[in-house]
Amino acid sequence: MIFTTKAEYGVRLLVELGRQRDRRPRSLKAIAEAEGLPLAYLERIVALLKKAGLVESTRGAHGGYRLTRDPADVHMDEVVVALEGPVAPMTCFVDDTEGEATTPTPRARVLCSHHDDAGHGCATKLLWLRVQGGVMDKLAQTSLAELVAFAERGTADPTPPKEPSLA
Repeated sequence: MIFTTKAEYGVRLLVELGRQRDRRPRSLKAIAEAEGLPLAYLERIVALLKKAGLVESTRGAHGGYRLTRDPADVHMDEVVVALEGPVAPMTCFVDDTEGEATTPTPRARVLCSHHDDAGHGCATKLLWLRVQGGVMDKLAQTSLAELVAFAERGTADPTPPKEPSLA
């Protein structure tokens, strides 16, 4: 499963907004310059984030974008689904959310599109459902506040925090 630059740049944009402790709007131009990202692409990405209710805009000389919620309340499953759509580990998985209401924590469901073969289900469906569930769980467990804190530590310690033991 490969996420596109849309997810990467969108998360980087949110981290920059999360660094704004005073919650002042920040211009996309300033974010693009700070992160070395293309402004035109950020404009398309921020539109998706705004549609998902993650950011809001302010017009005027001191306008720009800011988060709609505290960074601790923004989780990466919501962000990635807003930017990429449903997370599916295989191309045979299809989105089953059309027409469903948006929930505060979107957990887009995916279904295997293989049809039963002589009474047998898809042999790999369980594996891919577990992979998809594991990825979504890790995204849900990661808040924007954690990413902001990690980014503010700088490059001196690139080691991510240890995962809790499953044993």
